[in-house]
Amino acid sequence: MKRSLSILFMAVVMILGMSSTATATTTTNAAVATIVTAQDDAEPEVETTVSFHQELKKRFIEGGPLFMSIVLVCLILGLAIAIERIIYLNLSTTNSKKLAADVEEALKSGGVEAAKDVCRNTKGPVASIYYQGLDRADESVEAAEKAVVAYGGVQMGQLEKNVSWVSLFIALAPMLGFMGTVIGMIKSFDSIAEAGTMEPALVATGIKVALLTTVFGLIVAIILQIFYNYIVAKIDSIVNDMEDASITLIDILVDYKNGKL
Repeated sequence: MKRSLSILFMAVVMILGMSSTATATTTTNAAVATIVTAQDDAEPEVETTVSFHQELKKRFIEGGPLFMSIVLVCLILGLAIAIERIIYLNLSTTNSKKLAADVEEALKSGGVEAAKDVCRNTKGPVASIYYQGLDRADESVEAAEKAVVAYGGVQMGQLEKNVSWVSLFIALAPMLGFMGTVIGMIKSFDSIAEAGTMEPALVATGIKVALLTTVFGLIVAIILQIFYNYIVAKIDSIVNDMEDASITLIDILVDYKNGKL
């Protein structure tokens, strides 16, 4: 629930930020237009430079508010989920070698309870897996191994939570862009049918809308794909670390049971 609220909060902040930026840009454009109009009599030829933000806003409006807004929502929600996952995964990273050494030292000095205290004071899925294995250590090594494997699957599910939504937005954004392309082409042919003649001006608007929706959809998909690949690579790294740490824990418990520690 807390993660869902954090994702929603991040999405709202991003939407409000973009809205305030758009409002500020509109006000600035109006002021610039007033100044330019006032100077038209004195200087008939005035060169105006359009910023990237203004050009992007113009193309966004020309692409049509319906599909472009949906594509924008896909970008905002996808980025919010991706950023939340990146933060969670970075916080879940643990120095497993140091943890294994600390657990082994605690087993030598204070037994299983001391080792469990070390795991309680360490964040991350590796420490949680160690704790579950140590909690079953009094039963047998086999019981501890089963607990480690079972809880490892639980932790993997936590790492992959909400990642499927990012992949959904990656697929959805270009599909919406292509839909806008088809609708734009349909409008162009409707204009030709109504006019009864083939003129470039009749089809230019529809084709322009079609191309803009496709471009924006592909841009959103590319941005989210970069974040998605990073998240997947980070998850794979943590999972591999969990597997190596689990093997190390079982070896430590075997030595502890055999009195070698």
